[in-house]
Amino acid sequence: MHRVNAYVGLGANVGDARATLTAAEHVLAALPGVRLRGVSDLYATRPVGVTDQPGFLNAVVALSVPADPDAETAALALLIGLKEIERAFGRQRRGRWGPRELDLDLLVFGRHRLHVERPPDARSADGSKGPAGLWLTVPHPEAHQRLFVLAPLSDLARWLSPPGWGETVDTARARQEVIEGPDAVRPIGRWDGSEWTASA
Repeated sequence: MHRVNAYVGLGANVGDARATLTAAEHVLAALPGVRLRGVSDLYATRPVGVTDQPGFLNAVVALSVPADPDAETAALALLIGLKEIERAFGRQRRGRWGPRELDLDLLVFGRHRLHVERPPDARSADGSKGPAGLWLTVPHPEAHQRLFVLAPLSDLARWLSPPGWGETVDTARARQEVIEGPDAVRPIGRWDGSEWTASA
């Protein structure tokens, strides 16, 4: 069976976000055929887009996932699993950039560049009728401009150069730190195998 490394972003800012992300990590690791490869630090991050809301907690997990029978089918299967997890954690339909009980984004899927229509059960819960809601684009089209993604992703794959980026994750992170400022993201926990423990 052909396998690829996939990176999934996690975020939440409703309720006990830390507990939600911890539980979601365990559910992700238990998805059929999935092997957990790594978990980033946990970050407290400033909201982007809609700033009048609580701050977020964000992390990234690295997964080894099946890529058969083809990359598009396999990526959509993983995305459907992500959306099922969001719904199980009570994800509500709100406007884009708004509060999230749980947000799971497929950031990178091996070396593949994909743009494929999402089936109904893989569509965004924010009700978007635009590309974000109807299409899966991988690598995630906005990840290279989001420090709340780049900081945890660089914990796991700093030298990765996702298809189409033309730069490494670490380089993108350094650029966004200048743009967004040093207080945009703050590490607050390190994964110990079962939960994020407070950073020293």
